[in-house]
Amino acid sequence: MLEFADIQHTDRETLFVEVILPLAISKNYTYRVPFQLNNSVAVGKRVVVQFGKSKLYTAIIASVGNQAPEKYEAKYLLDILDDRPVVTGKQLQFWQWLADYYLCNMGEVMNAALPSALKLASETKIELNKDFQVDKSTLHDKEFLITEALEIQNELTVGDIVKLLGQKTVMPILKSMFEKNIINISEEVSERYKPRRKTFLTLNPAYNDPDNLRELFPILEKRAPKQADALLAYIKLARTQKTISKNELIEESGAGDASIRSLIEKEVFIAEEKNVSRLYFDEDEFSDNFQLSDSQEEVLRDIKNQFNEKDVVLLHGVTSSGKTQLYIRLIEEVINSGKQVLYLLPEIALTTHIIERLRQYFGSSIGVYHSRFNDNERVEVWQKVLNHEYKVILGARSSVFLPFADLGLIIVDEEHETSYKQFDPAPRYNARDAAIYLANTYHGKVLLGSATPSFESYYNARMHKYGFAELAERFGGVELPKTEVVSITEELKKKTMQSHFTSVLMDDIKTALANKEQVILFQNRRGYAPLLMCKVCAYTPKCINCDVSLTYHKSSGKLHCHYCGYKEEAPSICPACGSTHLEYKGFGTEKVEDELSILLPEARIARMDLDTTRSRNSLQNILNDLEEKKIDILVGTQMVAKGLDFSDVTVIGIINADSLLKYPDYHANERSFQMLAQVSGRAGRRGKQGKVVIQTYDPNHRVIKQVIENDYKDLYFTEMEERKSFKYPPFYRIINLDIKHKSQDILFNQAEYLATELRKNFGDRVIGPEYPLVSRIRNYYIKSIMLKFERDVESINRAKAIIKDVITQFQTTKLSKGSVVQADVDPI
Repeated sequence: MLEFADIQHTDRETLFVEVILPLAISKNYTYRVPFQLNNSVAVGKRVVVQFGKSKLYTAIIASVGNQAPEKYEAKYLLDILDDRPVVTGKQLQFWQWLADYYLCNMGEVMNAALPSALKLASETKIELNKDFQVDKSTLHDKEFLITEALEIQNELTVGDIVKLLGQKTVMPILKSMFEKNIINISEEVSERYKPRRKTFLTLNPAYNDPDNLRELFPILEKRAPKQADALLAYIKLARTQKTISKNELIEESGAGDASIRSLIEKEVFIAEEKNVSRLYFDEDEFSDNFQLSDSQEEVLRDIKNQFNEKDVVLLHGVTSSGKTQLYIRLIEEVINSGKQVLYLLPEIALTTHIIERLRQYFGSSIGVYHSRFNDNERVEVWQKVLNHEYKVILGARSSVFLPFADLGLIIVDEEHETSYKQFDPAPRYNARDAAIYLANTYHGKVLLGSATPSFESYYNARMHKYGFAELAERFGGVELPKTEVVSITEELKKKTMQSHFTSVLMDDIKTALANKEQVILFQNRRGYAPLLMCKVCAYTPKCINCDVSLTYHKSSGKLHCHYCGYKEEAPSICPACGSTHLEYKGFGTEKVEDELSILLPEARIARMDLDTTRSRNSLQNILNDLEEKKIDILVGTQMVAKGLDFSDVTVIGIINADSLLKYPDYHANERSFQMLAQVSGRAGRRGKQGKVVIQTYDPNHRVIKQVIENDYKDLYFTEMEERKSFKYPPFYRIINLDIKHKSQDILFNQAEYLATELRKNFGDRVIGPEYPLVSRIRNYYIKSIMLKFERDVESINRAKAIIKDVITQFQTTKLSKGSVVQADVDPI
């Protein structure tokens, strides 16, 4: 890659730039640079280009040079959007690795990496700013034409304006009009990011003189008592804080906006608008008053020593062993050395929860980044990381794409979590694995932490590829929770079950509530009932777009598809046989919550699943309510298993462990152990021994016994024997190919063709094609081909190159028409 910064260009030199377009195309495209922009082009800047017949896109410059493309005539790039690069050279190197490793295109990586406010949509809409009075006499001819057209037609696309003006380079004109507040741009031609602005007030220096202030008060109290209240409130606030915003003063004084405006007009207050961060952090100095235990100190020294020889260290620490405190000490050392730290967490739930804990140590030097932020907030974090204003970033998997300047350490907490894997769309990357490559590009270190490590990471540690450290005891000497397994079959025989709750679990819940303690109940299925069935003919409503049965949700009174979002009214009469004998089978979190409210009417019950956490602040509100003891019982899906730490949760109930254990997948036992151990770890975390009740039809299941004994090693060695025999990871690498088509017959021929071509190169390493468990989603039928390869790096790289060639060759044939081929490297 040719870095522009290393080369000086003359104003008349012919330059070409290779750009990354936000499209799934296999090659970057080359554009010619207009002479007047020669001194502005640089790798990592955004440019506006035309691609296709008339569509405009924001692209990223990947390289700058003098070589014109051989096979086509280069178009001119239209505009440069940045004064300096928004993407670094190391990021571009990282994007290329992701594209190569995960068998996708650079454009797909760009789409995943950049906040949408930094990208240009293909059809950008322009409209007049209704709040701005345009003086047409001040407009240039072309601005006047655009304004006139927008008065006749409320909205125009950039394409319309190109036709109106008869020229392609309309971006500078639109940017100028946008900066003058004449137009609004609904998508991203110019900067869609706008800093958040706040009005701050200061007292006119003339009133610093007490005599002048004493003269002013009687006048205000007589003529404008609300203004007097505002002035008094300002004086009160000024004693405790340096800056006072207009909103703060309105809230403190009870005076309205009009009163404050009047004081500004009378020049009592001086108003100043400032850019402020959308991200709230306390500016106070952080506190570091906690002490590590002896075992923590020993493990910390061990980790540091191993970092001298290994780039990656796996920390295996039991739940509540104080891993976060070790992370804090390591972060302190790295930021004191002037480098940045990335702290990865698998879920937004954890991000919002743990930020409160870390903020007291790192103050405003810590930034947060995840998908619940709006576009403006994401761009603000992006720019602050680029400017090295944030020393620590706490975020979910997309945080690996941020433009770090000097990354010294990446912490991957709960490294076993499947949430680190992106399933759709491409790139289907695993943030844990990507983080290891990313750290390597900065010569940084990676710490993987988990109470139940993934077998792949544990295997790498045992093979001495990674370092390994272990925390075997809970912080403060708190005992691991007592675990009791209860047979649902036995309780049904004795008729002691109450709804879906065994007598043992109900007694423990009641005891906890009597002691003013809290309870978490885990059911790995959302909704009210997974199945509606006719008792006469066994009819079950299915999704019209997917091959799955619909789940009943009592809150909406409708049947929902959890794959495509389709909904329909729940029938009261069987549409097949006309019977009225319809019944709901199974149960989800909604039904657990509903029935608990009947059995325990005095308890305050809340639910945490995808349905109750869709809005931006709903998840944080639930966690806050749990921490403030406004919730007695929290019912949830796997969200409740992920790192939550609450002092008064003493009872954990796993409603039905069998739903985890009976899944047809080679990961099933590993995932079940991880989930059960993680959920159990939420109990009795501060000074109290908790209790876990596991309800199951199969109390003698091997994994349940291993969970009770907390015997991770026994699980690992047992499972590894099977995986070695059947050629599964970590001994082999897997690549899945999903072929999709709307016609089942055409799909069959396409999948057979692809499998045959792959077998010519890979023989019996190719398995399938087969229908997956859900063989139709969103009206696309699916067939899957699995490829297994030895762990040798060179052979897997050669295999990927061949797979790419076979897919490209297939897509050149008529047979491929209408098909979608998706590659998933290291699938979960």
